[in-house]
Amino acid sequence: MKKFMKTLAVATAASSMLMTTAAMAQKVAVVNFQEVMSKIPQTAAVMQTLESEFKDEQAVIKQLESDLKYNLEKKKRDSSIMSKKDQEALDKKIAELNVEYQTKGQALQQKAQARQNEETSKIVALIRQAVDNIAAKNKYDVVIEQKSVVFAKPDSNITEQVVEQVSKLN
Repeated sequence: MKKFMKTLAVATAASSMLMTTAAMAQKVAVVNFQEVMSKIPQTAAVMQTLESEFKDEQAVIKQLESDLKYNLEKKKRDSSIMSKKDQEALDKKIAELNVEYQTKGQALQQKAQARQNEETSKIVALIRQAVDNIAAKNKYDVVIEQKSVVFAKPDSNITEQVVEQVSKLN
């Protein structure tokens, strides 16, 4: 029985040391995803592309906004000298412009958001690929988003390496 207890104690101590050694042997890196997104040229290129893609629709919405403001000012300025019929016509026009402005504005916003999400997912895939390559090359076991870490040594931060690698893919 004593021999069994000694064996059990030695086995427990050995497995405990192995688990501690395994936990300490993990190589961890951190990456600041927002910093990567802000520094890579692909992000700026996507924003420019999206701006030019929706430029015409934005111009239509700006024109609607301008027309709406003009008619509201006209109503405020001239309502006292306008006939009842003219006031009703102006109110109807303002209501129609407002509905059109709201409808087109929401449609554009949804369309632009969908396109931005589509393009962002492509950039995220490039960043993930770069992180995977750097992790494999430097034998990192874990790569964590920097926001999730309270402290990390500066040499474990791979953000600049990721920026450099993704920028080369341009």
